[in-house]
Amino acid sequence: MNSISRRQFIKASLYGLGGATISMSLSGCGSSNKSTAKNDFEVAFNHGVASGDPLSDAIILWTRVTPSREEAGVNLTLQIADDADFKDNLVQQDVIALASHDYTIKVDFSGLNANSRYYYRFITDAQVSPTGQFKTLATSGTDPVKFAVMSCANYPAGYFHAYAEAAKMNDLDAVLHLGDYIYEYGKDGYATENAANLGRELASDNQNEILNLTDYRKRYALYRSDAHLQALHASTPFIAVWDDHEVANDAYDGGAENHNDNEGSYAERQLAALQAYFEWMPICPYVKGKTESLYRDFSFGDMVSLYMLDTRHESRAKPLDYSNYLDPATGQLDSQSFIADLTNPAQQLLGTSQLLWLQDKMQQSSAKWQVLGQQVLMNRMNIPAELLAELANPSNTTAQTLTELAQIKGRFLAGDPTLTEIEKARITTTMPYNLDAWDGYPVEREIILQTAKALGKNLITLAGDTHNAWSGKLKDSNGNICGHEFAASSVSSPGLEYYLQLPNEMAMQFAGALQLLIDDLDFANIHQRGFMTISFSKEKVSSDWHFISSVHEQSYQMSNASSEVLAN
Repeated sequence: MNSISRRQFIKASLYGLGGATISMSLSGCGSSNKSTAKNDFEVAFNHGVASGDPLSDAIILWTRVTPSREEAGVNLTLQIADDADFKDNLVQQDVIALASHDYTIKVDFSGLNANSRYYYRFITDAQVSPTGQFKTLATSGTDPVKFAVMSCANYPAGYFHAYAEAAKMNDLDAVLHLGDYIYEYGKDGYATENAANLGRELASDNQNEILNLTDYRKRYALYRSDAHLQALHASTPFIAVWDDHEVANDAYDGGAENHNDNEGSYAERQLAALQAYFEWMPICPYVKGKTESLYRDFSFGDMVSLYMLDTRHESRAKPLDYSNYLDPATGQLDSQSFIADLTNPAQQLLGTSQLLWLQDKMQQSSAKWQVLGQQVLMNRMNIPAELLAELANPSNTTAQTLTELAQIKGRFLAGDPTLTEIEKARITTTMPYNLDAWDGYPVEREIILQTAKALGKNLITLAGDTHNAWSGKLKDSNGNICGHEFAASSVSSPGLEYYLQLPNEMAMQFAGALQLLIDDLDFANIHQRGFMTISFSKEKVSSDWHFISSVHEQSYQMSNASSEVLAN
C-alpha cells in the first residue's frame, strides 16, 4: 500500500470530481421547446436518467450518453417542465457530457419551488432520453413521509424485481439506497453460480474482480443497463450512500477483507471506486461546508430529519475478529482482552467528526422523527456462544443446536423450575453475532442511543447489508428502549438461507428461533429477497417488507410483512 494520506485522498477525489457536477439555477436558464445541441455522430441514452439528493429548492439530475465513436464531449440539452408532455418548458439549457467523466453528466439544479413535481429529460438534435420525474421537499407541514429502502443488489445473483415493484409506487418521497449498489467480484465470485442460466453474466470485458477506474465504470454501466433499475431511477429521487462492495468486501478505513497486496494500492483502488460512484450516482459530490465527507442530512417538513451516515469508509476502525482472541492450544476465548478492545473508544465506526455532527443535528432538529439511513445493524444481536461457533462453521448439527437452544429459551421465559444451571448457561452466555456491524463498535452506539434518549427524540435506524429483513428495539446498556430499527432484505444477494443451505420451511423455523433467542429482536426473515417501505406520520412509523417469491425466475409473486412503532 502506498503512503497516500486520507486527507490527500479526499482532496484528490474532490479535485477530480468537482467539475463533474454543473450548477444551474432556474433564474439563469432559458426556455423553449427546441434543442440546440448538435453532434455529427449518433448518440444513445442506454443508461436512462436519474435524480437524487432532493431539497426544497434543488435536485441533482443525471444521465449518461453513449456516442457512436470516441469524442471529447457530447452536446445535450436539459429540459425541465411541470408537465409530462413538456408543452411549456421551464428550462432549456445546453450541457456537455465529457469523456473524462465517462460521458456522465450531473446538474445541480436550484431555484425550484418547494413541494412541487417536475419532469425532466435530456435531448440532442436526434435523440431524446427517457423522461424522469421528481418532487422537491416541503419546507414545513406534517404530511406523511414514505421511503422505499433498498440495499445489496448483486446483478449476477438474480433479477432486480424489487426495483421494478418500487417503480410502480406513486406515493414515494424518495428511495433510500443504503449501499452495495454494485458488487466488485468477478465472474466466479459470490453468488454468481446461476448467472449464465439467468442471462445475468458479467460483461465480457469486465469479468474479473474490478480494481481500477475503467473496471468500476464498466460495472456501473452493466448494472445501469437493467430496465428495472432505470425505471426506479426515472420515477423517484434516490438518496444514496455507499457500503463496502462499491469498493471491496468488508472495507474499513485503510483496507478491506477483499483486497490484498498483489492487487496494488488500496488507496488508489478506493479513489477509483469513489470517482466512478460519484460519476454514476445522482448525488452531490460533497456536503456543502463539509467537503471531506459523504454524510449529509435532509429535512422532510416537520415530520422527518433524515441523516445519511457513512459507517464504512469515513473512519471505521478495522473490525475485531474472534479468532485473534482464541488460545490456539485450548480454543478458549481471552474474554478480558476481547472486551477491552471492543470497548476501546478508538474502536470507531463513525469517527469523532461525524458523531459530533449527528449529535448536533439531532439536538437542533424539531422534526417528529430522527431517522438514521446507514449500512449495518445497530440492533443488539447477541446470540448463545455455542450457536456463534456453529454459525461460524455450519454443519448438519447447526439446526439441531438452534432447536435445542430455542426450546431451552422458551422454558426459561416460561419460568420452568426444572431448568438446570448448565441449560441456563447455554442461553445466557451470549456473544455479538457480527462484529462488522454496530455490535463491534458499542461505544459509539451507546453515545447515539443515550443522546436520543436524553433529547427525548423518536429515533429510527434503517439498515441494509445483511441481506435479511429484521426489526428490533434499540436498547442502551441499562436496558432502556431508546429507539427502533428496521432493516431491509436484499434486492438480489442471498441471505442466511444460502449460507446455511436451508430450504424455505427450515429457514422460517430458523428465523423464529432467532427471534426467541435474541432478546431485542422482534422480526426476522432470512430467506426472501425484496425491499422495504417505511412511512412516518405524527402518530407512528409503519414498516412494510415486500418479499419476492424468487429472484431466479422472470415471473414471481409478492408477499408482505408489516410492523409499526408508536411515537413518544
